[in-house]
Order: sequence, then C-alpha cells, then structure tokens
Amino acid sequence: MKIVIIGGVAAGAKAAAKSRRILPDSEIDIYTQDTHVSYSACGLPYYIEGNFEDWQKLIVRSVEEFEKTNIHIHTLNRVTKILPIDKKIIVKDLKTNEISFVNYDKLVIATGSTPRLSDFPEIRLKNIFTLKTLEDGIAIRNTMREVNNITLIGGGYISIELLEAFVKNGKNVTLVEKNPFILSVFDEDISLLIQNYILENSQNLVKIITDDVVDEFIGEDYVKGILTAKGSGFETEMVVISTGVNPVVDIAKDAGIAIGVTGAIKVNSRMQTNVADIYACGDCAEKINIISNTPVWIPLGSTANKEGRTAAVNLCGGSEDFEGILGSAVTRYFNLNISMSGLSEKNAQKLGYDTVSVIVTKKDKAGYMPEVENITLKLIADRRSHRILGAQAIGCGDADKKVNTVSIGLSKRITVENLLDVDLTYAPPFSTSVDILHSAARMLKSKLS
Repeated sequence: MKIVIIGGVAAGAKAAAKSRRILPDSEIDIYTQDTHVSYSACGLPYYIEGNFEDWQKLIVRSVEEFEKTNIHIHTLNRVTKILPIDKKIIVKDLKTNEISFVNYDKLVIATGSTPRLSDFPEIRLKNIFTLKTLEDGIAIRNTMREVNNITLIGGGYISIELLEAFVKNGKNVTLVEKNPFILSVFDEDISLLIQNYILENSQNLVKIITDDVVDEFIGEDYVKGILTAKGSGFETEMVVISTGVNPVVDIAKDAGIAIGVTGAIKVNSRMQTNVADIYACGDCAEKINIISNTPVWIPLGSTANKEGRTAAVNLCGGSEDFEGILGSAVTRYFNLNISMSGLSEKNAQKLGYDTVSVIVTKKDKAGYMPEVENITLKLIADRRSHRILGAQAIGCGDADKKVNTVSIGLSKRITVENLLDVDLTYAPPFSTSVDILHSAARMLKSKLS
C-alpha cells in the first residue's frame, strides 16, 4: 500500500508513524512546504522567552529519524492539487520549481492552519510577525532582543504566552484585543480576573486595549507606530499578530471534498472525508463537541495527535473512532494557571441550554501549609438535566488539575450529583478536606433545587 500524507508537524507526523507500525511494508511519503516535519509549535513562546537556547530541542523527530523507518520526507514541497479519480496529487518542489505527479492508495490531508490576516491592512512593513513555524519563532526572538516596545494584536492563548515571554525580557508591551475582554473563550467574569492579574503583576510593562482593532501600521520601512479604529495611536518597534488561525482547506475543497459548517474539512469519527480513501486530521479538520454533539473547530496540538493516530488505524484497515473534543486547554501567565474544559456559559446559552453556574474561590491545600495558594473555579450546569457542561479555573494553585478532573466527567455526561459522589484524594499538602470541586458542586446543587 502507498500512503501519502500532506503536511507534517503533529497530525501528519503521527499518522505516518502509526501507519508504519501497523503496516511495516507499506510505502509512506510526507509532503510538506515547511522546512521541518515534526516539531513542537506549542513550545515556541517558551523558546522566545529564553527557557532554552537551542531551538532544535523543539524538533520531535527529524527528517533523518523518519527516513530510518523508511518514511520518506519531502520538505519544501507544496501539494497544489488532489486528483481523486486518478488517485494522484500534483506537487511543486519549492527549491527547483519542478512539478511532479504522485500516486497514492490512501491519502491523508494534514494541511493544518494558517494565521488569520484578512482583517488587517496590507502588511508591507518589516518587524511585523506571526508565529507559526520554527523560523517565525527564531525571528521573533532575535528581533525582541533588539527592541524595547512591542505590540501584540489578539488576546488568545498564544498572545498570553508571548506576553509573558516579552515581559520576562523586560519589554514594554501593548496588547490590542477586538473583544471587550481578553481570552474571550472564557466567560467574561473569569477573563476579567485574568486581565486584572496581568495588569497587577507585570511591573507596569503592560497596557491592554480592548474593544478596538488596528486600523493602520505606520512607518516607511520598519513599523514605527499603530493607529486603531477608535483613534488610539502609539509607537512600537515590533508587532506580533496573533488573532487566530484559519484551516487550510483550499486543495481539499478544489478536489470536491466536503467542507463543514465551521469552514474546516468535514470528517466522520474515523477521520474519513466524503471522498473514498482520503482522510483528514489535525487543524484542517472539523471536530465534534462531545457535550453538545455539534460541529466545532478548535485547533489544538493534543487533538491533532489523537486524530493522526485515528486516521492511521483506519486507513490501515483497523477500526477506531475519534468521538470528539471538549476544548480542554491550559496556559499560564507567570504564576497564574489558566484552564478550561467543556462549554463556557455564554456558548452553552447560545446552544439553548438553561444554565446555572457558580464561582468559588478557595485554598488549593490546607491553609496552614506554607505553599498554599488560591484557586477560583467556575462550574456550569444544565438546569433541566443537572448535567455539568463546563469548568473554568484560574489561580496560582493547581487550577489545571481541577479542570482535568472535571473533563473526565464531562465526556461521561456527569451530573452535579455524580460529582458530589466522586471520592477525591485528601492530604494537607495536596488539598483541603472539602475539595473546591465538592464545594462548587454543593453550591450548584443548592441553586438547582
């Protein structure tokens, strides 16, 4: 069998590695327009910050390591067209401009995502960056070291991680966010707590502008300033645009492959598209939300790895389903851990749920322990069924552990009453005798009754 994979990084590389283990004698080729095939893009903000000096530590598996397992890697090769009837792809070698036709028996589309830039004026100035590839990370880190004033556009996860990186390097940072608050995947009450923490713990190096967008980049050769739609103007020596990404689906759409309502490639639970012998996985593929059973598109590296494995198992003749996602995520800003799983209250209401929620702040361990910290937890439930719909937690304590615990229950349709019955561990260095999850569940039960 000849397996061809378009794209590497997480999903494509995982699909190749798993396919090789299942079918040792198959022919496997990866075509990617990137310069590397398998690396941790999620680690780039921490490389930029200076946690480690050698960017090659981000490479998960090198081209040479793939080749040792007889997986052939074609970097700097762009797939320009898929011909499903002929079971071929057209490839352009970006080094030589040579065009070639490649046959396949099974095809995996793992084209990922690309930075969303359509909302911006023409970017013609230098020192304006996006963060997607290893080369992007190296360029941002090198430029950061030469400047003092940086602008971040967008207030999502990557922006928060970059903000930490820049502040730790002593840079003045202005963050511009189009929504009324940063990290808008969270509910506003939690997002405002995060925003206040950032402003209070950044040595006066951070300014946050919300509910506004960039209208113009000012400068002749290098960017020198920014003008916003509401009239704010300020100087800057460097800009990083981090306003989200779009799925790369053009070649799939051109080949007659169905695109879902989210704009990503529509797949079933086995990662199959509507075209025979073609699979899609990772950031280019649509997902199903486990709670609402509705299509969503939330690009995360952890999801991409799972989907790559599922695609490989099924294209190699096995039977494995990827049921969907909860949108579980975690990040941090200095000592503040930030995590969520499931539906936010605002999204749950948009989907028709009659929500009930509570917010609890509590110590993460016994109050007499020297390392005790606070956690703030928001728990959201459906009034009719009492099913828990989502959790959001922040704090200098182990907020992410609480969310991970809830995430297990979310996929099993756990109710508020079920959570109260969970036998959670207790010892003074690890938790309070009444865990914050139980405290929140008890408050929810009281409101529901």
